[in-house]
Amino acid sequence: MDYKVQKNSQNNDMASLVNDVCNIIETGRKEAYVAAGKSAVITYWNIGRRIVKEEQQGKERAEYGAEVIKNLALKITPRYGASYNKRNLDYYKRFYLLFPDIQIVNTCVHNLNWSHIRRILSVSDPNARLWYLKTADKDMWSFRALDRNISTQYYERRLAAQRENSALPIDMENSTDPLEYIKNPMMAEFMGFHRDADYNESDFEKALIDNLEKFIMELGRGFAFVERQQHIVTDTDDFYIDLVFYNYRMKRFVIFELKTHKLTHQDIGQLDMYVRMYDDLIKGSDDAPTIGVLLCTDTDNTIARYSVLHDNNQLFAAKYMTYMPTEEELRNEIEQQKRFFMEQHSSHGLQDYYG
Repeated sequence: MDYKVQKNSQNNDMASLVNDVCNIIETGRKEAYVAAGKSAVITYWNIGRRIVKEEQQGKERAEYGAEVIKNLALKITPRYGASYNKRNLDYYKRFYLLFPDIQIVNTCVHNLNWSHIRRILSVSDPNARLWYLKTADKDMWSFRALDRNISTQYYERRLAAQRENSALPIDMENSTDPLEYIKNPMMAEFMGFHRDADYNESDFEKALIDNLEKFIMELGRGFAFVERQQHIVTDTDDFYIDLVFYNYRMKRFVIFELKTHKLTHQDIGQLDMYVRMYDDLIKGSDDAPTIGVLLCTDTDNTIARYSVLHDNNQLFAAKYMTYMPTEEELRNEIEQQKRFFMEQHSSHGLQDYYG
C-alpha cells in the first residue's frame, strides 16, 4: 500500500476513534450530571422531611422549633458548605411541605435540577405547581424555559381556554381538543419588539421564523413546522398562507394567519376560506380537520359572538403580546381573553366552566 494512503487511513482511523471516545465521555458526563442532579434533589427533600419531623416533635417547645433550622445550619454549614446554610435549609423544608409525596418527586425529577425545583416552589397555585413539575420534567425544559413559562403564566393561559373544572390540573397527555392547545393571550416577547414598536405583517412573520424554536415552545407540545407562505393553487387564483404547522398529537394541520391590527370579520372570513381550502386540497384522509388560528393585536367579543368564528370548532382567534407585561397586566389580560373564549366557543361548555 502506498505510504501516503496508509498514513491517511491511519489518520482517519484515529480521528474516528477520537470522535467516538469524545462522544462516550460527553454522554457519560451528561448522564453523571443528570444522576447527580436527581440525587441532590432527593437529598434536599429528605433533609426537608427530617427538619419537619424534628420541628413537629418539638412543637410543645415553640422556642425550640423556631431555632431548629438556625442551629442546624450553624452545625453543618462549616462541614458541607453554603448549600446547607439557613436560607437553603428553609427551601428544603418548603420543598418537602409542598411536595410531601416521595413517589411524585422520584417520578418527576429525572430531567430537573435544584434550580428548577426552587423556581417551581415560587408558584402559589398547587395545581399549577404540580403541572409545572411534571411538564418541565417530561418535556425536558431548561431552567430558562421553565422560568419564562412561569413568568408568562403559561398554565393560567392554557387554563383560560380549557373546558375542564378549574380544580383539576391540566392533563395534555391524551387530549386532541384544540382548546387544550390554544393559549390566549400568546406571548411573543422573544421577537424583540418594544411595547410601542411599529412593524408590519412581514416583519412580524420574519421575527417568528427567526425565533421559530421559541415560538414552537410557546405553542406547546406536539407542533412541527411545515411551511411559511405556503402556496395554495385553485382553479381561479393563488393564495399564500402565512404559517403552517402540524400537530402530531391532534393529528391535524394548524394554520396561522398573522395580523398587526385588531380582529376584524374580514380576517375571520379569510381564515375560514383558508381552512376550507386546506381541508379540501391538502389534508390527508387520516388527518383530523384543519384548524386555523388568527393572531392579532386584540380580540373583539362582538365579532366572536356574531361572526363565523362563533361556535366554529376549526377557527380560533388569539391576541399576541410582543412585550413582557407586568404580572398584573397579564392577569387582567387572561381574564379578558377568558370572556372572549366564552363568546367564541360557548358550545364547548365554557359557560358552565366560567359560571
